[in-house]
Amino acid sequence: MESGRKDVSAPLMLDRSFWGMTATQFFGAFNDNLFKQLLLILSVGLVAADAGEAKSEDTQWIAMLLFAAPFLLFSGFAGYLSEKFSKRRVIVLSKVAEIVVMLLGLVAFLAYESWGMLPLWIVLFLMGAQSAFFGPGKYGILPELLREGDLPRANGVVLMTTFISIIFGTALAGILKDVFAGRLWIVSACCVGIALIGTLTSLLVRRVPPADPKLAFEPAALAVPKEMRDTLRRDTPLFHALLASCMFWLVGGIVQPAVNALGKLQLLVGNERADSYTSLLAASVAVGIAGGCLFAGWVSGSRADFRIMRIGLWGIVLFLLLLAVPHPSAALAWFGGDAAASPQPQALGFGGSCVALLGCGFCTGMFAVPLQ
Repeated sequence: MESGRKDVSAPLMLDRSFWGMTATQFFGAFNDNLFKQLLLILSVGLVAADAGEAKSEDTQWIAMLLFAAPFLLFSGFAGYLSEKFSKRRVIVLSKVAEIVVMLLGLVAFLAYESWGMLPLWIVLFLMGAQSAFFGPGKYGILPELLREGDLPRANGVVLMTTFISIIFGTALAGILKDVFAGRLWIVSACCVGIALIGTLTSLLVRRVPPADPKLAFEPAALAVPKEMRDTLRRDTPLFHALLASCMFWLVGGIVQPAVNALGKLQLLVGNERADSYTSLLAASVAVGIAGGCLFAGWVSGSRADFRIMRIGLWGIVLFLLLLAVPHPSAALAWFGGDAAASPQPQALGFGGSCVALLGCGFCTGMFAVPLQ
């Protein structure tokens, strides 16, 4: 039997279920982004090696599309399952599926020399599908486990650790690619181990009853159910929060491949450690995000403070604009019709870009916690 009791006697920071869920989310996000960044770097590297100076496009968009598509295809059905069945059960089964997907990833890397990127892209699609089924449970279970007054702090901790796992998974991908060049199956084997650890931490989450065990499946569940559309029409703040969240993740999805291209195709061309340094560009966001999430959680206290969110939003805009400023020599070359004449295409360079991404990360944390 699923127990519906909230263990309200346990303080948030001593709640085993809370830390189990936090660790499960951490390892899952770390695995997703380590594997995805490996594929993104492979895509940029292949194009950079064959392109020559005149060609700057890459094939990262294929990996990003394949990872995102399952969220569009399966999120509605995943939400239905998380309502009809215990969210804890859905979370555990999703983590078991992650082990299977990572084992397939190991096979795909072993076959990389013969089959190239196609098997890896298929695995990336399956990894996105696993994450799509995991998502509704992970987002919905915290209100069922915790006191309402603990949710802002809990969201701050979960978001902080999640973003840290995203960035450090991204950063480690480039370093491991340099270290294990030609033997990337070793990295994939580590992903299998991480998936196993994440499955074990999911067992720490206490059982919760199904939210609506009699819920009948309707085709509308594959998209946006009528009840949810009605709720969004009535609840304007919720609708605005949904739009803001969509735009936030849209920008995040664009920034990651843009940073990869900035590092490998512009700032670090010819550097033998370009993969490592490119991933460190992304890692610069980690400390900023951690600080921004903690700051927003501390300032918010037991309620969301949307002033913090607005400040964070404008900070993100400012730092992204700074990253886009061209070097004066590049600007002059572009106006002269010869962009290739400038050896330094961007004003900040590698070090300045790291600082700007650090600031962008801090503002990201400030924006994300109240929104969540």
